[in-house]
Amino acid sequence: MPRKIRIVSAMILISIISVMLSACGGNQTDNNGGEAQKNNKDGQKQAAEEPYELTYLTTGDQAAKPLQPNDRIIAEINKRLGIKLTVKIVPEGSIDKINAAFASGDLPDVVSTYYPTNAVTQWIKEGLIVPLNDYLSDMPTFEKNIEEFNLQWTAVDGKYYGYPFIGGTRSNYTVQFRGDWLEKLGIKPPDTLDEFYSALKAVSNKDTYGLTTNKPDAGNPFTAFNFVFFAYGLPYGDWALDSSDNAVPIFEHPAYKEGMVYLKKLWDEKLIDPEFMAIDRPTKEQKFYQGKAVFMDGPLFRHVNRIESSLQKVNPDGKLEWAAPPAGPDGKRGMAQKSKGGIFTAVTKEAKNPQKAAQFIEFLLSREGKDLLELGIEGIHYTKDGDKINYNEEERKKDGFADNGWAHPLAWGNVTWPIDDDYLPQTEPQRDRAQQSVELATQYFVPNLVPRKTDAEIELGSTVNDIYNQYFLDILSGKVEIDKGLAELSKKWRQQGGDEILKDVNEAYHSSKK
Repeated sequence: MPRKIRIVSAMILISIISVMLSACGGNQTDNNGGEAQKNNKDGQKQAAEEPYELTYLTTGDQAAKPLQPNDRIIAEINKRLGIKLTVKIVPEGSIDKINAAFASGDLPDVVSTYYPTNAVTQWIKEGLIVPLNDYLSDMPTFEKNIEEFNLQWTAVDGKYYGYPFIGGTRSNYTVQFRGDWLEKLGIKPPDTLDEFYSALKAVSNKDTYGLTTNKPDAGNPFTAFNFVFFAYGLPYGDWALDSSDNAVPIFEHPAYKEGMVYLKKLWDEKLIDPEFMAIDRPTKEQKFYQGKAVFMDGPLFRHVNRIESSLQKVNPDGKLEWAAPPAGPDGKRGMAQKSKGGIFTAVTKEAKNPQKAAQFIEFLLSREGKDLLELGIEGIHYTKDGDKINYNEEERKKDGFADNGWAHPLAWGNVTWPIDDDYLPQTEPQRDRAQQSVELATQYFVPNLVPRKTDAEIELGSTVNDIYNQYFLDILSGKVEIDKGLAELSKKWRQQGGDEILKDVNEAYHSSKK
């Protein structure tokens, strides 16, 4: 072969090889990219198939049983939502433990806490909880409830940072007493303040106080004895009005001083448990069961059977009774004020999959979720016979359901309570009495002057409430005389944030009248 031809052939061969190598190289690049895409998709698929580990920190429910190991309800939630749920429950009312967790940076994926509070406001400002607007397409019940219950005001600059459960259409808060004690002494249930005093006087002795209650939750004002102020004519639960139609604190209304004179009489005659400002609700109830107090305030409805059953474990002849709040000189009476707050359930910035976290909140709100937490798994925890529910109590106990058809520990204290959900099991032993307690209590619901807490109340309320609580106790116990104490309280309350609060409250009040 001539040299020229060999050179040309070699060049052609090199060109062919170069093209082939180039093609191979190009295919290699494409194959690598395609393989990478395939691996990424496979990884995403695997990640999607693997359950998302979701931690939920929530307030407890005093009437609930503890969570059980290998809980089948938790397993069912995991199955339905594709998650691996870990639940951490703090005792009811112990939101300081939730606040401490946030302060330490130990954030869950989802949290339920009291609302509105300064802590929640701060979490929003610091970005510790995230807006849910991007996930509302997955939250139809959330959107429906916001609209139905007029909760649009809870949005911050148009963003919803959590689900705001605020109850208040009905009340279950009453004056309760040991019916067996009154029967034994031949005393009728008191209907007026004078009769209430006489009844307390009759049942009190060296071992028994007439009336007990419990301390308020941290940052809240003490309101357990407000039924006395309502009896003397205090018209609203939150504020009073002065002669210029401006909002002022309730302790500046004439009815407040009259009520304090009455309460101080009870205190001076040792008719009130002196430990009331230091004990919690379970301790209060124990005193009631043990006969250390004959009257107490508190919620009923689902608690009717629980309280009476607990009482009868201590005293088989014990009877729980309740009555309307005692009427004052002019026949006025009231018991509980309408709520301005509730529980807030939110997704934190630590949630790696905020969409899944939002779906979990929606599940708690949904009828599907409520049925699971109230009834359990059909065929295991209950069966249906038409409209009748047959509860399998043996199986329900294994998964932490409360006795007599009551619910799972996750059912209440997050996005609803039984009274707001109108929930009573068909097998509730004292169903009629429970409903009667609500009918009575709701008659004496006291309205608020301003329906919502203002920003200043949320920010400064804890400070002024602590001042109020201390002066209430000091005046009641005689540490300071009534007129002097009320004057000092007005001055210090206003100096420590009260004036700023009143400015906000009066703006809201006068705006509502336009």
